[in-house]
Amino acid sequence: MRFFQALILIPIAILALVISFAEAYDPSPLQDFCVAIDDLNGVFVNGRFCKDPMRVNAEDFFFSGLNVPGNTSNQVGSNVTTVNVDQIPGLNTMGISLVRIDYAPHGQNPPHTHPRGSEILVLIKGTLYVGFVSSNQDNNRLFAKVLHPGDVFVFPIGMIHFQVNIGKVPAVAFAGLSSQNAGVITIANAVFGSNPPIYPEVLARAFQLDANIVKELQAKFGP
Repeated sequence: MRFFQALILIPIAILALVISFAEAYDPSPLQDFCVAIDDLNGVFVNGRFCKDPMRVNAEDFFFSGLNVPGNTSNQVGSNVTTVNVDQIPGLNTMGISLVRIDYAPHGQNPPHTHPRGSEILVLIKGTLYVGFVSSNQDNNRLFAKVLHPGDVFVFPIGMIHFQVNIGKVPAVAFAGLSSQNAGVITIANAVFGSNPPIYPEVLARAFQLDANIVKELQAKFGP
């Protein structure tokens, strides 16, 4: 009896192992590229339609302008120039993208998270204080460093992270992300600027604040 039970369990175990590997890795590409196109007659792949390969040209893989500083005259004192599948259609299905981040003196890229990609950042100019906070299961530990030109720091996927220019001159960094469109959720904007607003009483209890203070924050961050 035990012998037959073992025979039944073996293929189940193998199937579970195969499924675990299948879920752990992206599927291998079946074509050279899938240039994104807004064409309902295309093939639906990972959220974007594929352009006819015979109509693909070099412009589909090209972007110009990352040498141009972004405008940091805003409330947070930073600007992110994004180069993802929306700017380079040829990035579709490739799982990579790029950003340039400009920081005014004392400007910051406020606490945020990328739900679909990890990030690796290299500082080109200036001095940054950067870090990320781990999950509740890891006791929300802060991993932070002061970066100088040539330094590199990694932000794991989904972790809340930030960068602050602690210098007296503008700073510039470039970052690669492990997604064609990593997405971004800025914590303050999402929590206090949601549309429609979260009930103030909910946030007051969650953040241990007076409800009137929550309402003020919602007025500041709201649409």
